[in-house]
Amino acid sequence: MAGAAPTSVRVETGQGGGVRYGGALATLATIFFMWGFATVLNDTLVPHLKAVFQLNYAQSLLVQFIFYLAYFLMSLPWAKLLERIGYKRSVVVGLTIMAAGAGLFVPAAKLQSYEWFLGALFVLASGITLLQVAANPYVAVIGPSDSASSRLNLVQAFNSLGTTVAPIFGGMLIFARSTTGTAQGGGGDGAVSAATRAADAQAVELPYILIALVLLVLAAVIWRTRLPDIGSAQRRTSKAERRKASLWRHRNLVFGVPAIFIYLIAEIGIGSTLVNYLALPSIGNMSHLAAAKYVSFFWGGAMVGRFLGALFMRWVRPQIMLAAVSLGALALTLTSIATSGQVAMYAIILVGLCHSIMFPTIFTLGIKGLGSLTEEGSGLLIMAIAGGALSALQGVIADRVGLQLSFLLPAACYVYVLFYAVWGSKVTHAEPDEVVEAA
Repeated sequence: MAGAAPTSVRVETGQGGGVRYGGALATLATIFFMWGFATVLNDTLVPHLKAVFQLNYAQSLLVQFIFYLAYFLMSLPWAKLLERIGYKRSVVVGLTIMAAGAGLFVPAAKLQSYEWFLGALFVLASGITLLQVAANPYVAVIGPSDSASSRLNLVQAFNSLGTTVAPIFGGMLIFARSTTGTAQGGGGDGAVSAATRAADAQAVELPYILIALVLLVLAAVIWRTRLPDIGSAQRRTSKAERRKASLWRHRNLVFGVPAIFIYLIAEIGIGSTLVNYLALPSIGNMSHLAAAKYVSFFWGGAMVGRFLGALFMRWVRPQIMLAAVSLGALALTLTSIATSGQVAMYAIILVGLCHSIMFPTIFTLGIKGLGSLTEEGSGLLIMAIAGGALSALQGVIADRVGLQLSFLLPAACYVYVLFYAVWGSKVTHAEPDEVVEAA
């Protein structure tokens, strides 16, 4: 799952490199891991609840719709909270809200209520949204400006590690402990008895209880950890001065916000339907448990690609890299649609490798040259993560024309990403960056 890139705001650590931030960075890396883990565990939850409650694709993808709706509804309120209580308290509150959402999975399972599951997911996602709003810029400013990209790439790698291991964890603790999860071909075709439904619904309790406990421990650790205090130093210019400038003069941001939004439709749509897709008799003909292992390859490809992308971008312009991976994702998706068996299966899995640099590259291109407007532009780009909610459209298409043809939706999304790389990302009316020194 993508983590937001930093703003271009920098806070120097003072004379002689006075502030030590290694321990804080290690703790924050754990937070990035946990929200990546919790987000991609939805890819296990979608097919599991689809089988348990006998849902169609559109109904099952309400999981992602509700989850990413939280980004749209909660980003601005959380930004105001961040301004009032600061970064450290915001991170602690975010982790606590996440833990509460994970804990709500227990009554949802007891009640066997799909609506309760959706409510629990909204609470969980609200906590993650607060972490996105607080932790991303904090990582960017706690250390020297010349190593900000290095710090961010490090914590994003931990985010990708979380997205890679989550399907394995979900397979072992959800699919392996459920009747529908171990059935050949996905197990969702026949009627589910009341007893089986009750047992399979309760299979989600243990993993989410463990997540809640880990999050509460992490919140306590953060509360007791002395994090560097950056106060209000990230404010680069006064509000009065920012009002004189206009975000709409910056083409790269104007087209970058929909690029993030549209890309998330593709990323979440594929991730959410991959287990069901691989279970199809014409594709992989396997159980959900077996398919979950291949979903780890999909997200693992994103992690590997992020490291490779960071290396290649030393010599290749980001726009060229973005154009290359968007073309690659488009070709692989169309190949999967037009073929069957292992060719179709591995083509769609390899799309994860192309996804790797898309989000951070679009994000950094989107805020390039914004100068004093960087914070506002970054906020809009974070809100655009709500595009993941519209991955539910792929479920609607799948119910109408079949799951394989529904991948035409992410294919169309890559066309827009290609447009952004070639033309939409060009910087207009660039403003100079400023460096803010912390006391």
